[in-house]
Amino acid sequence: MPRLRRGIALVLVAAMAFLVPTLLALEGQEVVQIRTTAPDGSPRVTRAWVADDDGAAWLEAATPDRAWYRDLLRDPRFELVRGGATTSALAAPQPGPEGHERIRRLLREKYGWADAWVGLLQDTSQSIAVRVTPR
Repeated sequence: MPRLRRGIALVLVAAMAFLVPTLLALEGQEVVQIRTTAPDGSPRVTRAWVADDDGAAWLEAATPDRAWYRDLLRDPRFELVRGGATTSALAAPQPGPEGHERIRRLLREKYGWADAWVGLLQDTSQSIAVRVTPR
C-alpha cells in the first residue's frame, strides 16, 4: 500500500509540475477575447494572446484550421475584448512567411518564456498573423 501511495503522489507531483507552468504560461500575461460568429450563426469566444506593432494589434492563428480563424475568413468582422474594453474590428490575415515571422517575433518578445513553453505544446510552424483594424 505505501508503494501505491508513493506512486500516486509521484503522478500528482508530475501532473502539477506540468499543469502549473502551463496555466501560468497561457494565462499569466495579457489575454484577449476574440468574438466571432460560427458557421451556424452562434457566437464563438476564443481566448488568445495579442501583440502590438506598427500601430495595430496582432493575433496569431496557431494553425490555419483554428475555428475562430476560419470564422474570420468567412466574415472578417469581429469583436476584440482587451483590457475590459470591447472594440468592433476587422481582421486582415497576413498569410505567408512575412506574416508568420512577424507574429512569432512579436509574441516571443512580449510573452518570453511563456511563448517558449507553449511552443513545446503547440506547433506554430504554420501560424498566420492577423492584423486587427478597429472599425
